[in-house]
Amino acid sequence: MRSDLIKRGVERAPHRSLLKGTGNYRDGDLNKPFIAVVNSFVDIIPGHAHLDKVGYFIKEQVRAAGGVPFIFNTIGIDDGIAMGHLGMKFSLPSRELIADCVESMIEAHRFDAMICIPNCDKIVPGMMMAAARCNIPMIFVSGGPMEAGKTQDGRSVDLINAFYAVSQHAAGELDDKALADIENHACPTCGSCSGMFTANSMNCLAEALGIALPGNGTILATSEDRRQLYADAAKRIVELALADGPKPRDILTRAAFDNAMMLDMAMGGSTNTVLHILAIAREAGVEFTMKDIDALSLRTPNICRVAPSAGKDGRLYHVEDVQAAGGIMTILGELVRGKPGLLHEDAMTVTGKTLGENIREHDIRVRNQMVRRDGLSTAKRSELSVYTENAEAGGAAVLNDLDQNRFDPLDCIRTVEQAYSPEGGLSVLYGNLAEEGAVVKTAGVDPEMLRHSGPAVIFESQEQACAGILAGEVQAGDVVVIRYEGPKGGPGMQEMLAPTSYIKANPALAKTVALITDGRFSGGTAGACIGHVSPEAAAGGTIGLLRKGDMIDIDIPGRKLNVRLSDDELAERRTHWTAPQPRCKTGYLAKYTAMASSASTGAVLQWS
Repeated sequence: MRSDLIKRGVERAPHRSLLKGTGNYRDGDLNKPFIAVVNSFVDIIPGHAHLDKVGYFIKEQVRAAGGVPFIFNTIGIDDGIAMGHLGMKFSLPSRELIADCVESMIEAHRFDAMICIPNCDKIVPGMMMAAARCNIPMIFVSGGPMEAGKTQDGRSVDLINAFYAVSQHAAGELDDKALADIENHACPTCGSCSGMFTANSMNCLAEALGIALPGNGTILATSEDRRQLYADAAKRIVELALADGPKPRDILTRAAFDNAMMLDMAMGGSTNTVLHILAIAREAGVEFTMKDIDALSLRTPNICRVAPSAGKDGRLYHVEDVQAAGGIMTILGELVRGKPGLLHEDAMTVTGKTLGENIREHDIRVRNQMVRRDGLSTAKRSELSVYTENAEAGGAAVLNDLDQNRFDPLDCIRTVEQAYSPEGGLSVLYGNLAEEGAVVKTAGVDPEMLRHSGPAVIFESQEQACAGILAGEVQAGDVVVIRYEGPKGGPGMQEMLAPTSYIKANPALAKTVALITDGRFSGGTAGACIGHVSPEAAAGGTIGLLRKGDMIDIDIPGRKLNVRLSDDELAERRTHWTAPQPRCKTGYLAKYTAMASSASTGAVLQWS
């Protein structure tokens, strides 16, 4: 075992002495595997506020299964709290810090295996990157998704409603009482925010990647059923440690990344998954590009739409609804039934079974069942969770819909024959405005905005854009351009949830205005919003050459993003362009600015 380097032999007596001082190691533990319980408890993030309880429970379960567990925690940044100010610049860069810190702990202490407990935003991919680097047996078990909230008049709400409410309040459409009602109920419990935003997208993708047990992405954080998932993961990591595999690079193959992105396309996940999957593939030594992702999108139907993307008649589903309809394995099951051969069913997973075997075992429709109630919250929530006084007494909102026959599982997770579209929920666009590509969440775009042309209204930062949109500088038909917000320019690719929310919440703009940026979007963004425009403005990309009024042509079905300027005109403008001075000249962001790569390669750090 790797841990023999720190525990076995006469010369390791000092090491054993230190280990015994922790209270976690005894003489009888010499032949047991050392298991890193890689937690991410921080109580300023609702998705992580309960992970102290979860971490200690998993530690007990690892010990009971025959391992020697040691907990350590990573940092965590809440994208919602960091949104709209300087703090958001640190969000994406924190992914690299998390990966570096986990790698440092694993390698310095020679752990035999690792069980990772992430939940939100950059913590999930950061841990995945570290797991691929260290290549020791691992398993992921997230803290689970948040329940959707209920306002006093019975409407289901989530964090994005709170962002929309800001614009609606400013426009006089909501009074103070209505705003407070949404504020108090949008985030009623712990867990990753209840829509298919970045955190839940990545936790769901973990199932398709094969590094998490079925149910990881959709069993609610407040459900008592999550306790069993934690226990099963703890037992399984000890088995993997004793068998010395399979290891991350045995699982994180090209087939696994294909499967993950096909799931993403099928459920219309966050555009941020593109950044993260590219970065994780790089760490795993797998060749995987934006062109590969777009090719998968062209083959994969979009059969599930979750908030912020709307379903039939504008209905918004949340992750708890996906769980009620069968969960991730049922989404994958519909792809297997509707498009045989699309998924790589022979891909290995941490269960010891192939992905295809997992699907057949856990897809409820294989057993002719349409609805499941396990994994949802009831009046008695799990003791391994936290929830507020504003949490609905009956638990998950979908339970009421189930009881009153108002829930259609075949609309929540559709068959391939009834797909929203024959192509996936994400698309990659190319053109003279995005030579290396740009990404759009097609599932969140209104049909009338799939093709759009309009004059550019240019903002040099997210903050400037927010002020401009609220001040009425954007008119129907415009294309909002927010630039110098890329990996280097931002730095850190701020999420554009605030400006996109202001547009989406304005009836005059919601279905007439597009937005493009070299920054990125929250998983909660919906609308004709195109991000990751590469090369970015700070690296000399065409987006930095645009001027007010330039006509921009967007053709999402045609995968095109162009500005109506000749090559000669662009070349002339380029002779007058100079690279701006870095916005951050000291601290971590200065280091990130110097080493950040293009969004088209995952915005990873490059030092040679």
